[in-house]
Amino acid sequence: MKTTRRRIARRTTITALLSSLALVGVSAAADSAAASSAEPKPTVVLVHGAWADASGFEKVEAGLRRAGYPVLEFADPLRSLPDDSATLATFLRVRTQGPVILVGHSYGGAVITNAATSDPDVKALVYIDAFVPAQGETLNDLININGPIDPTALFDFAPYAGGPAGDVDLYLKGSVFSTVFANGLPKPEQDRLYAAQRPLAASALDEPSGTPAWSTIPSWYVEGTQDHIIPAALQEYMAKRAGSHVTTVDAGHLSFIARPDVVVSTILQAARATH
Repeated sequence: MKTTRRRIARRTTITALLSSLALVGVSAAADSAAASSAEPKPTVVLVHGAWADASGFEKVEAGLRRAGYPVLEFADPLRSLPDDSATLATFLRVRTQGPVILVGHSYGGAVITNAATSDPDVKALVYIDAFVPAQGETLNDLININGPIDPTALFDFAPYAGGPAGDVDLYLKGSVFSTVFANGLPKPEQDRLYAAQRPLAASALDEPSGTPAWSTIPSWYVEGTQDHIIPAALQEYMAKRAGSHVTTVDAGHLSFIARPDVVVSTILQAARATH
């Protein structure tokens, strides 16, 4: 009798153990299926503007990676608005898979406005102290919207090989760089950025923009209220016209360096809203 009871108890224990293992296996399979069916996080592509390079996005990139987002930095050629936009479109096609959040600073805003129309994977645009042109509009149209600006007071001109006849590279003068472009940053940081500035071809300022991606893709805008390159009123005008969600920050033109936390937060808002 005792032997029979022991056998029954042993069988009951084994059956319970097998049932438990089966349940664990079902749960693990369900979790795995849910994870595999979840959409991947969008890749954030950062596009710098004139007189800068991708290294300025260092803190923004670090914040996005901590949040689990893949990040790529695009080396903007700064040669021609149509060509730079086409180069970015190729970059997106070759280097990204799945959904993309395009982020553009300054001149980079015009580049993403044109490039994004060619890629259906671009789910959101984020502008940082950026130009947001309408179709047929040039950057000089926007720069001079409140009256003409004397370029000789802003730039040093340097001819370059292989460009259109009479075209020049534009470098910001030292005094302009520190008080207008990099205002609000520590002096050592201003000096480093000034030494590393990459010029913009002057002809790029007079090239008309194409069909704007913001007319069909949702957009966000970070407005530096102390920006002396693109005044706050002009930023507000362009952002409103594009229907952008606007975040203001007490910073100059380089808000992505001065306040990377605000820029990261805005990019994450765009990513989550479109994910």
